[in-house]
Amino acid sequence: MNLFQNDAVKWLSTLDTASVDLLITDPPYESLEKHRKIGTTTRLKVSKSSSNQWFEIFPNDRFEELLSEIYRVLKNHSHFYLFCDQETMFAIKPIAEKVGFKFWKPIIWDKVSIGMGYHYRARHEYILFFEKGKRKLNDLGVPDILTHKRVYRGYPTEKPVDLLEVLIAQSSREGEMVVDPFFGSGSTLVAAKNLKRQFKGNDLSPSAHGHLRQRTDFET
Repeated sequence: MNLFQNDAVKWLSTLDTASVDLLITDPPYESLEKHRKIGTTTRLKVSKSSSNQWFEIFPNDRFEELLSEIYRVLKNHSHFYLFCDQETMFAIKPIAEKVGFKFWKPIIWDKVSIGMGYHYRARHEYILFFEKGKRKLNDLGVPDILTHKRVYRGYPTEKPVDLLEVLIAQSSREGEMVVDPFFGSGSTLVAAKNLKRQFKGNDLSPSAHGHLRQRTDFET
């Protein structure tokens, strides 16, 4: 079994220490709810594929326990990527460093087209790049701005599979274990499967599990 439905921290606590080669995730952080309520981003639209339901927010005050578990389950000499906005980036970075991660830089996901908003409408998102121990990227020629068109008419906050494939190809090898404790649309798991990685995913939302089961590019 590689799909689970549980609180992310509780689920991670069931995984063995140093059992994961790469972790990529996109938590439903607090600022998403604020932006959704005032309608300042198309990233948060509610779609038919999600049964018009919004997901449960993961509060900022739980990030330390989350990041501590992520650090524990990752093998030494591994990478960790976290999608977030600029507000959450400033909250997460010091906590991640406190639990032991080295922060390298924010990678920019250029979505090509702009979203909604009032002050310099956003067409990008941050991917925080952390390291446990020391592991080289597989291709040192990849830039820190990754240009991939946003997913339209998909699950809320859905990421393009080809974007996730870049991260997975950079920070793991065939047969290694990729984990996402907030899998959402399931794009990380689809990308891992495409690249012949082992994978495990968790999401508390029934809508996420329903959406993933309906994806034509994914079979468990």
